Amino acid sequence: MRASKNIVGPTVRRLRDAQNLSQTELAARCQRLGWDISRDTIAKIEGGSRWVGDFELVPLAKALKANIQDLFR
Repeated sequence: MRASKNIVGPTVRRLRDAQNLSQTELAARCQRLGWDISRDTIAKIEGGSRWVGDFELVPLAKALKANIQDLFR
């Protein structure tokens, strides 16, 4: 079994789905907040194959209209 590189991926997917956002739309929101990220990278985060740096948590949470703490639930 492959170990996940992050613990927020499933929560990112859940929050994104709850807002009926596509991965492309979430990436666009993040880009507007100054984080250069692609749809492919969002997919890798959600799938657990890409880690999320601490500096990336702020734009990710803002793009999902959530608190950083929400990403760890």
